[in-house]
Amino acid sequence: MSPSEPHNHRETELAGPCVAGVLSASDLEQTADSIADWQLPNGMVPWFPGGHADPWNHVEAAMALTVMGRRAEAEQAYQWLADHQRPDGAWHQYYVADGVEQDKLDANCVAYVAAGVWHHYLCTGDQGFLESMWPVVERAVDFVLDLQLPRGEIRWARHNDGTPWSFALLTGSSSICHSLRAAIAAGEELGHERPDWELSAARLADVIRTQPDAFAPKHRWAMDWYYPVLAGVVTGQEGRTMLASRFDTFVMDGLGVRCVSDRPWVTAAETCESVIAHLGVGRRDIAAEMFEWVQNLRADDGSYFTGMVHPERVHFPANERTSYTAAAVILAADALSGASPASTLFSNHRTLPELITIG
Repeated sequence: MSPSEPHNHRETELAGPCVAGVLSASDLEQTADSIADWQLPNGMVPWFPGGHADPWNHVEAAMALTVMGRRAEAEQAYQWLADHQRPDGAWHQYYVADGVEQDKLDANCVAYVAAGVWHHYLCTGDQGFLESMWPVVERAVDFVLDLQLPRGEIRWARHNDGTPWSFALLTGSSSICHSLRAAIAAGEELGHERPDWELSAARLADVIRTQPDAFAPKHRWAMDWYYPVLAGVVTGQEGRTMLASRFDTFVMDGLGVRCVSDRPWVTAAETCESVIAHLGVGRRDIAAEMFEWVQNLRADDGSYFTGMVHPERVHFPANERTSYTAAAVILAADALSGASPASTLFSNHRTLPELITIG
């Protein structure tokens, strides 16, 4: 697959999101510019110029570019993944412009390509793109599922020599469950049934819902609070109850979501993800309010600062602006506005196959 090659698909024009009274379409175009400007010629999207990239945040940036109609840049990003995929289906944890920075193989980062590929297909309807990326998705998912334990959880990572880490993470496993459903959807669209993946996703969802002791304790981290909801594992009233249960622990009123419960550090990306999670359980009022708070971290060029410490109002890390933060803002704006055909991918999951029920 190459951005310059002809496409065989139904052409889908994206109008682009806007959030009335908060961010205009031109504001979001400026934010997309900040991501595209930092993308390297080989397609890699680093966190910031001169910084590293990881596959998960790289895919998030690609999804944001797709939403904003930057199709060529998005497909360059997916081509970078195809070019750098290991024979075992994985990618390393961190890459820099000229090689690998951290060689660990993170299961959640590896799985996320499936969510990105399905998102791109929903937005563009490009069957050729989906077909070209299917082998990449299939190898990635098979790598990840080799880390699934009998109870259902998925171990966090492998060392570069193949040795698995000994524990699973709730946030990572929740995200993997969502990515598995995206992979299943892509396979079904292409006529590739993978009932083994369906069973793995069901087992994973079951352990997330019913056995919290299966995961390493990370209760300080906001992502463990909202990710089972964001990923569509815990839904409806149960999802609302889960989000309400620790809302006061993680949400600084008028400011945003703390990265960790015991530090006054608000991060834009976590706040945007929480926006989508609340939207997914019918709390649009909270979602819209949180999205307004995020704009306190917007820079003049349309990029976004990673976080801010309160009450000092000092950016932390110092003056850091990140591509994944800008991407999170775009995806939250899309979820709120319903602009793209993929706008519900993380909010109500209707574009994904149902999780099967296991005994």
